[in-house]
Amino acid sequence: MSIKIVDGLGFKECREYNLGVWQCPSFLFIVMGAINIASILTTYFIVQRYDSPELVIVSVSAISIFIFALGTSIIQGIQQMVTINSLRTEFVSIASHQLKAPLSGMRWSCDILCSPKTGPLNDKQREYLCDVQDNVARMLRLVNDLLDVTRIEAGKMAMDKQDVKLDKIAKDVINGLNSFAKANNTELFLDVQGEVRTVKTDSTRIKTVIENFIDNAIKYIGNKRGTVRILLEDKNGKIYCRVQDNGIGIPEADQKKIFDKFFRGKEIARKQTIGTGLGLYIAKAAIENSGGEIGFNSEEGKGSEFWFSLPAAESL
Repeated sequence: MSIKIVDGLGFKECREYNLGVWQCPSFLFIVMGAINIASILTTYFIVQRYDSPELVIVSVSAISIFIFALGTSIIQGIQQMVTINSLRTEFVSIASHQLKAPLSGMRWSCDILCSPKTGPLNDKQREYLCDVQDNVARMLRLVNDLLDVTRIEAGKMAMDKQDVKLDKIAKDVINGLNSFAKANNTELFLDVQGEVRTVKTDSTRIKTVIENFIDNAIKYIGNKRGTVRILLEDKNGKIYCRVQDNGIGIPEADQKKIFDKFFRGKEIARKQTIGTGLGLYIAKAAIENSGGEIGFNSEEGKGSEFWFSLPAAESL
């Protein structure tokens, strides 16, 4: 309980950045507030008890010097946090760029080996090669996600905005995920309520958002027969996309962190599903950069609904 209270006062960030108590801006702000209150009360009692302007000047000057020193420490602490965060972001960006080239080379090599031009492979060789392809593809997705995170934090997320039909993209995503859904005893349904107008967004990124919603829904169905419904609706000048499932739902304690970077709930860890906790964080940035809204509703044990809305780009 005490750790939660301390974290609520802002000390969690200081621990993450390895700052001492007297370098932590949150702690110093509290100390400064307490000193301000104490200085007001002290000055009041001095004025009431002693008729000495010199004493008041000395006490106020001493308190002002101490507050100035605290202010300097606060500024230094904030500067250190900003510097550490900047270095960390820069390191992730450089490392991701350096990893992307060899991983892409490995992917191309695997594609060439799978090509008939290189000769036939026996079943065991093909099995090993498929494992390599899957792991390289997973690593490339992780690298691309990390690059996206650094761009989001720098306010430079690339968006190639065009007129996009969400119903067409949703159909493409469902076709691509049907095999995965069937393997997990889950059925996918698309419900387009009337004709929907186009939206102005990046088609690749919006496809990734819908894929992320459906992929998560399939993964967290649980042990029962799963149903995932994708609903599209043109309403009040906005196009809504909702992905509903009858899965395990999200515990209430996890719901406020669901769009946080790198967050993975306890239930996710228990099921040992593969993921980095970046998908929803990137999805939120993509939707908001397109002028839309994103959210979810969930009840543990009864399923979830993840949704987003984007402004319609044209009239029917």
